[in-house]
Amino acid sequence: MTREATPNVDLALFGALGDLALRKLYPALYHLDRDGLLGTDTRILGLARREHDIDSFRSTVLGTLKKRIKPKELEQKCLDRFLARLEYTQLDFDTVDGYEKIRDWHAQSPDAQCPLTIYLAVPASIYGAICANLEQSGSLDGESRVVVEKPIGYDLESSHEINDAIGAVFPESRIYRMDHYLGKETVQNLIALRFANPMFGNQWNQSQISHVEITVAEQVGIEGRWGYFDKAGQLRDMVQNHLLQLLTMLAMDPPANLDADAIRDEKVKVLKALKPLEGEDLNRHVVRGQYVAGTIDGESVPGYLDEEDANTSSTTETFVAMRLEVANWRWAGVPFYLRTGKRMPEKLSQIVIHFRQQPHYIFDPDQRNLAANKLVIRLQPEEGIALQVLTKDGGLDKGMRLRPGPLHLDFNHAFPKERIPDAYERLLLEVMKGQQYLFVRRDEVEYAWKWVDHLIAGWEKRDIPPRRYPAGSWGPVASIAMITQDGRSWYEDY
Repeated sequence: MTREATPNVDLALFGALGDLALRKLYPALYHLDRDGLLGTDTRILGLARREHDIDSFRSTVLGTLKKRIKPKELEQKCLDRFLARLEYTQLDFDTVDGYEKIRDWHAQSPDAQCPLTIYLAVPASIYGAICANLEQSGSLDGESRVVVEKPIGYDLESSHEINDAIGAVFPESRIYRMDHYLGKETVQNLIALRFANPMFGNQWNQSQISHVEITVAEQVGIEGRWGYFDKAGQLRDMVQNHLLQLLTMLAMDPPANLDADAIRDEKVKVLKALKPLEGEDLNRHVVRGQYVAGTIDGESVPGYLDEEDANTSSTTETFVAMRLEVANWRWAGVPFYLRTGKRMPEKLSQIVIHFRQQPHYIFDPDQRNLAANKLVIRLQPEEGIALQVLTKDGGLDKGMRLRPGPLHLDFNHAFPKERIPDAYERLLLEVMKGQQYLFVRRDEVEYAWKWVDHLIAGWEKRDIPPRRYPAGSWGPVASIAMITQDGRSWYEDY
C-alpha cells in the first residue's frame, strides 16, 4: 500500500527558543522529516522575543538535536534538509507591530495551497493576544489552524476566557488542543485493544471488571517551575488533563466510527457521568500530599518547601490519590483509583485493569487472592501491554498450585526494527493532516475543569492540608489506607 503524502504546511512556531520547542518539537519535526513524513515544501518559522540571525537560530536547533537524538539517527543529509526548512523572526508577541512579517513569509510559500499552522508554545495567558494580532495583521485565511498546549486556564472561568479569545479568531474545527498523553502509542492501542478484540470488548464493563488503577508517577521535583506549579498544584497540573483524559479513553462507550467528534462525544459522556467528590468523600476518597526531603536512586533530594525560591508556608499538593466512580450502566459500582505525584521512586505511567474472580473457586484456598486476571498497560518508561494469567506451577511435587505470569507485548521487543515514535511526532503529523481525533475539544476541557473546581472548593471549605511523604516513596501512607479500606492494594509489580 502506498503511504499517503503529508500535505505541505507553513508552521509558525511561537516560543521557538523555549523549553518545549527545544526538548520536544524540533526533535519530533526532525524525526518526521527523516521518516519522509514532512511535505516537500513544509517550512518552519521560529518566533521569539530574543534577537537571533538565521545562522545562530539554526545552530541552536542543531545543538538541541544533537543533545536529544541518538547519534545513529542523526544523518547529515536529513539534518541539512531539516535545518534548511528553518527561518527565524524576532517578534514582540503582545503588539501587532511586526506580525506582518508572518503574513509576508506565508505569502512566499512555494505551495499556494499550503495552510498556515500556528503553534503556541507559550503561556496560555497570551494565547488571546497572539490570535487577535494574527487576525488584525491579515496573516490568517480560511484554512489557518492553531495548536495550543494544555492546561488551558487555571479554573473553569479562566478556561472560558482563554477559549473565548481563541474561538473569536479560529473555529473549533481548526483548534488543536494538545495533550501529549493522547499521542502515546499505548494510548492509541487502547482503541484497538478495546474495540477490535471481542475478548476485551465483551468484558469491558462492571460485570467483569472489579476496579481500575491509573498511576502517573514522576521522579522529578519542580525543575525551576516554582512560579507556575505552586499556583497550580498536582491536581490542576496532572489530574485535570492527563489523568482524566486517560480515564475517558478507558471508560468511554464504543464510538460510532473513528471520526474525531464521534470519539470526543463519548469521552464527554464519561466526564458528565463522573461523580463529584464532596462531603465526607473528600476525607475518605481523596489524599493530598506534599513531599519532604528524602532519597531517590541513592541521592538525597530536598523537600518541596526547601526547593529554590520556595514559599516556605505553601500548602500546594505535589501528590494526589483519589477514588472515582463513573455513574452509568457500564461502570456502576466500579471504582477508578488514580494517583499522581512528584518525587516518586521512579518515572512510571501505567493503567491496571483488574478483572473479577470466578464465582466458584476450586484451587488452594491460600492462593485465592491470586485468582483474578490483570491487564497492565504501560505508557512509560517502556510502552507495552501485559495480561497476567494463572497457570499450573511446574514440577511433580507442586500439585495444582497456581503461578501468575504475563502474556506480554513489549513494543520495543515486538517491533525491534521500528522506533517507537514520540507522542509529539504523531500529534504534529495529525495537525499537518488536519485530523483532530487526538486533540481535546473545548467541552472536554470545560467539563474536566468543572469537576476539578468542585473538588478544590471542597478542599478550601474544609481546609484540608496536604499530608507529608518522603521523596522516593509512593506517597502518603493515607493513599495506601484509602485503597485498603476497599479490601484492595495498589499494583506494585513494577
